[in-house]
Amino acid sequence: MTPLQSRNAAYALALIVPAALMGGALISQYGFGLFPCQMCWWQRYPHIAAIVFALLAFTMKGRGASDMAVILAAICVGASGLIGGFHAGVEYGWWEGVTSCATVAGGGNPLDAIMNAPVIRCDVAPWTLFGISLAGFNFLISLGGAVLIFALLGKGRKGA
Repeated sequence: MTPLQSRNAAYALALIVPAALMGGALISQYGFGLFPCQMCWWQRYPHIAAIVFALLAFTMKGRGASDMAVILAAICVGASGLIGGFHAGVEYGWWEGVTSCATVAGGGNPLDAIMNAPVIRCDVAPWTLFGISLAGFNFLISLGGAVLIFALLGKGRKGA
């Protein structure tokens, strides 16, 4: 892989990884009714920021500025992964997490929406695959993606 190909792959991954993870989170929420707890929301915010930084990287003029935007995107992806790792640890009972839970309010009468909203616990995994929760998958994919983005960007910078 040439340095230019490495750099382009880093840019693509900086957008694809957080976009795919956010897409999966939204599909699980709206398609399968797996509503996010508070810690799930915390994992989404860095992915949203990463998508913005990655999109900025594609629009910026100058290699230094666009590389910096990709670096910031990778940091955000890694931060989401670390939050996901903490959340997975809470779900597996390895340590204690936050004490508050999130609710999902619906439309209509606000009081009815609050009273009928489901309580989403942060310490219970609503879904697992091979014993790995969604937070655990976010940890694995995000940290792996962030490391790969940094590695590809570093390889792309060496050859330039």
